[in-house]
Amino acid sequence: MRVGLITLNSSDDPLFNLPITQGFVNAAADAGAEIVMTPEVTNCVSSSRAHQKEVLCHEADDPTLAALRETARLRQIWLLIGSLGLKTDDPDGRFANRSFLISPEGEIAARYDKIHMFDVDVSDTERYRESDGYRPGEKAVVATTPFARIGMTICYDLRFPHLHRTLAKAGAQIITQPAAFTAITGEAHWHSLLRARAIETGCFVLAPAQTGHHREKVDVNRCTYGHSLAVSPWGEVLFDGGVEPGWGLVELDLAEVDKARKRIPALSHDREFRVET
Repeated sequence: MRVGLITLNSSDDPLFNLPITQGFVNAAADAGAEIVMTPEVTNCVSSSRAHQKEVLCHEADDPTLAALRETARLRQIWLLIGSLGLKTDDPDGRFANRSFLISPEGEIAARYDKIHMFDVDVSDTERYRESDGYRPGEKAVVATTPFARIGMTICYDLRFPHLHRTLAKAGAQIITQPAAFTAITGEAHWHSLLRARAIETGCFVLAPAQTGHHREKVDVNRCTYGHSLAVSPWGEVLFDGGVEPGWGLVELDLAEVDKARKRIPALSHDREFRVET
């Protein structure tokens, strides 16, 4: 199967971002991609909750979702929208960080809301509290397609190996890891963590990423790492998209999943244990 991985430098204006995303999706489809994947927060990278309230929409009204569903239908491809920031009806007004798998008919085949919130202090000057604006999901998702079973994750989920192991044990052969990793943490951990999750699960791990300095109306210095990656079940980096926005194509052989798991059948070697302190 041929996969198109898209690297974006999304701004905080969803309507500005949309035609850029569509252009990359169409280019990957022209090159023969059967499934195309976009990064986390494809529609809007913003550090301002007030601005997000102005520009984000509910799922039923979101223009990015509607347009990309139509693109998938017209191009007859599967499309993973890495995630969209969306309004919810939660009483506290928090948003959802939601990934969508779109079928070639333009239908929503699966949804996944990011479970783990990025509440961290990267440095003395770089602090994130994702849970202030977004509410966490509560459900892991494995989606069935004609070519593979796909486990869905988003960005900070990468640091929680038990989620990936659970997805693999539930039948996932591919794990999607769309992200907007910070430049600092990406440089230190991105490649290592993605390779580790692939090796641990015997899955292909596919990680379309945001990159570069992001244009926002508020005066912030948001910078993401880029390097959209495809990693094999044996931990080999099959594709690295670098730091420029664009797209790339990678071919996967799903037989490699069974091959890796037969060589190292760790998914069937769990043992109960206790901890002494």
